Amino acid sequence: MSNPPMYGNLVPLDREVHKKLRLKVDANTVKRVESMNSLFVAAAEFGEACKEFPIVFVRVGEVPTDGSKQAVAPLAVLGLKPGSNRFIKEGQWTANYAPAYLRRYPFTMVRLEPGSDQMAMCFDADWEGFSETEGTALFGDDGQPTEFLVNAKDFVENFERETERTRLACDELVNLDLLQDMRFEATLPNGEKLDVEGFMAIDEEKLAKLEDADIIKLHRTSLISLIELHRVSMSNMPRLAAMEGVAAQA
Repeated sequence: MSNPPMYGNLVPLDREVHKKLRLKVDANTVKRVESMNSLFVAAAEFGEACKEFPIVFVRVGEVPTDGSKQAVAPLAVLGLKPGSNRFIKEGQWTANYAPAYLRRYPFTMVRLEPGSDQMAMCFDADWEGFSETEGTALFGDDGQPTEFLVNAKDFVENFERETERTRLACDELVNLDLLQDMRFEATLPNGEKLDVEGFMAIDEEKLAKLEDADIIKLHRTSLISLIELHRVSMSNMPRLAAMEGVAAQA
């Protein structure tokens, strides 16, 4: 199976094989995203994420060969340079909101086969927080999942449901042709030029020209709220550039 960003060695959780497995819940998972300048955010997170990060859209998956448009996904931008995460300081997450993508670690749900509906709960076996002698138990003496593991499973399953809702929302934005390639430029106090591209944002002109029926559809599906939150989030771009400037001076 292919591993999503942030994860190392994904292994399906098995109550027999991993009956002694424990997780040190105080282990700092933030180190896993120190070199990541963006993270996936689900549509349900836009309300909180837009207060902290620019939310942009990027093309994902394979380029279709049937003439259809490539899928897109939303990302919270954490830094404007490759390998730059400006929301981590001295090993601690500094933003008021942390995306669910980060909070679900070291667990996730993985589709057993491409195109299959069957999914398994997996854990990152490379994560140093796992042990057979220290931490919170995942399974009880009776072999049943502990309350901790049940809650973790509920979280990652809900994350998958929100991910699917987000995919459908993004498909609608693509179908309405409301996204356009964008570019952000800034000059840091030390004279360094920032030129960020490869992301997409709402095409304001096309949004203004939508037919009434499409506008009504956006309202009824709550996509209009998603669009507005995305637009609000883009005001964080200059703030993020300023954070890059401070880091460059340091």
